[in-house]
Amino acid sequence: MKILFLTQYCPPEVGAPQNRIFEFAKQLKSFGHEVTILTAMPNYPRGEIFEEYRGKKIVTENLDGINIVRTGIYATKSKDFTKRLRNYLSFTWTSVAQGTRHIGRQDFIITESPPLFLGWSGYVLAKLKKAKFVFNVSDLWPESAVKLDVLHNEAMIRASIWLEEFCYKKAAAVTCQTQGIVDNIVNRGFDKRKIHLITNGVDTEFFKREKRSQEYREIIGVNDKFAVVYAGIHGLAQGLEVVISAAELLRTEKGIQFVFIGEGPEKPMLVELVKEKKLENVTFLPIQSKKDMPQIIASMDATVVPLKKLDLFKGALPSKMFEALASELPIVLAVEGEAEELIKNAKAGIVVEPENEKSIARAVLKLYEDRDLREELGRNGRDYVMKYFSREAITRRLEKILLDLK
Repeated sequence: MKILFLTQYCPPEVGAPQNRIFEFAKQLKSFGHEVTILTAMPNYPRGEIFEEYRGKKIVTENLDGINIVRTGIYATKSKDFTKRLRNYLSFTWTSVAQGTRHIGRQDFIITESPPLFLGWSGYVLAKLKKAKFVFNVSDLWPESAVKLDVLHNEAMIRASIWLEEFCYKKAAAVTCQTQGIVDNIVNRGFDKRKIHLITNGVDTEFFKREKRSQEYREIIGVNDKFAVVYAGIHGLAQGLEVVISAAELLRTEKGIQFVFIGEGPEKPMLVELVKEKKLENVTFLPIQSKKDMPQIIASMDATVVPLKKLDLFKGALPSKMFEALASELPIVLAVEGEAEELIKNAKAGIVVEPENEKSIARAVLKLYEDRDLREELGRNGRDYVMKYFSREAITRRLEKILLDLK
């Protein structure tokens, strides 16, 4: 099959959608299919085009055997909604206007949402290339934007709902990252026969405990510490200030260090908060390259995975959770719903109430004090993802969906 992924996000950017889509592409190529990714010039999460791509209108390249076509995008560091909207719409336009000439005939165009507006591009490109339109939903939009209080304009909300439902109707298949998303779409009356669950997963050979590095621990100053990591986007949805508050509660425990890795719109606020509280048990590190992440994650002692206490996130399965499980890190999970059930079923961590700094602090302290417990939880987590969430098995499910549509 000739398969095109249409996504605003792609390596060398680092992040959950970038990793997930690129791993799907590599797996599908290894199965014998021809795979192309149509994406934007790298700019996330810095909000500026990466230096080696600046001044270029279109770039075609090959990354790990995958054909990549990159078109222009309006990059911005601003959190202003109008500028963020311009960011999304610019690639929505250039992906069609510039990308069409460089992607050839396709059998399938798998379109990643969010941004939701890319659904229009995917549908148009599918018509132009006589391909089947597959719509992948990793986050419900505009619902999530409304509940996170970043989208208020009633006309924009109505238009977004119209586009969302248009994509569900026109897609040959809708793939969803969590069961909660599946249920939401099916319960709204859309054809359940074409709604499919394709969860996050992990390359269990890429992420594993054997990549732990004492040298790296020394470099970042946690050699003799119990290092609790948060690695990922520093955004509104995560509510990371609660982890800072937990660190404040544990400031007298000199053997515990919280390590934040990544970038995002909330990072400046978090850094300032740590300065105001004069916390010495919090370390901030910049975003790291994808190839270094297995060593970084394996070199930590535990991870914290938080989301805000909203019904919206009861259907979330954060990708960073799977990387930690594969690396045998015990998880302090401050998320309700599907993620909570997964960690409890896997017996791989301690589940606490979201946005509750006292519960997070108690869980971290418990893991710090009980080495046997954290090793047991780590082993359980690795066993669980090996059985249910290996990237190869999940990609086989996606492949079958496409083959059944041919």
